[in-house]
Amino acid sequence: MAPKLAVFPKAFMQALCSDGSMTLSQWIELAVQLDVDGLEWYAGFLEMEDESNWTKFRRQVSGHGKEIPMMCCSPDFTHPDASYRKNEITRQKRCIDMTQALGGSYCRVLSGQARPGLSMEQGIKLATECIEACLPYAQKRGISLILENHYKDDFWEYPEFAHKMDLFCKLVDNIDHPSFGVNYDPSNTWLAGEDPLELLRRVSDRVLTMHASDRYLKEGTLEDLRREESGSKGYAKRLAHGEIGRGLNDYDAIFTELKRVGFDGWISIEDGVEGMDQLERSVEFLRTKMRDFWPEMQ
Repeated sequence: MAPKLAVFPKAFMQALCSDGSMTLSQWIELAVQLDVDGLEWYAGFLEMEDESNWTKFRRQVSGHGKEIPMMCCSPDFTHPDASYRKNEITRQKRCIDMTQALGGSYCRVLSGQARPGLSMEQGIKLATECIEACLPYAQKRGISLILENHYKDDFWEYPEFAHKMDLFCKLVDNIDHPSFGVNYDPSNTWLAGEDPLELLRRVSDRVLTMHASDRYLKEGTLEDLRREESGSKGYAKRLAHGEIGRGLNDYDAIFTELKRVGFDGWISIEDGVEGMDQLERSVEFLRTKMRDFWPEMQ
């Protein structure tokens, strides 16, 4: 089987999650016009607070012949307070329920925020315990939890604890469960100052889904980014999502490795911050590239 292509509303996160200036129905009607198979969802969409909307949006998307395969959740499992972590586990389980209601198969998990004073050993311990607490719940509902090599959630104060390759791989290796795998994002590895192909080769046999993106710095260096990424909510202003195929990522090398391990999951596009025309070009680039590696998509 060949991979399938989805799209994520990266350009509209504030509108869909904070100020409500865009409705999910408006986003759906834009996204279904693209040459994609599905729409990746985000648990923090304002309209998803009302559980009666879950099946409504599933019907709206499926009515266009598309799927909602992936749920993007951002649990903060490294918080020092045990009651906070317990609430995050409960919240993650609600995300799993949401994924199931939408007809999806993959629900993202994260390690949590890299707060000052958090040691490597403690962070790995807390994240492992919390993820493992969610896995039986996910398995019973036919959902796989996917750990992303993440940089920073749009609404977090600190970057991801397991952002660096060795930490991420250690956390992945800690968790052995049939309903657990990796959501690989090559761009986030560049932001860690590391090689995304090296990371992929280390975890490729665990990759279930992928975020397709390209990144660049509008100004300054990665060292400048390091200095300003902690203590402020969201992404640093010097950081930008670029059009896919025009940034740092080598998609020929990435797809070569994914093809080698028999990858047939979902690839979700995180792009379009400069408008739908840009997103459409990214879709076209990935469709063409994917057909080169998986001719059965023709």
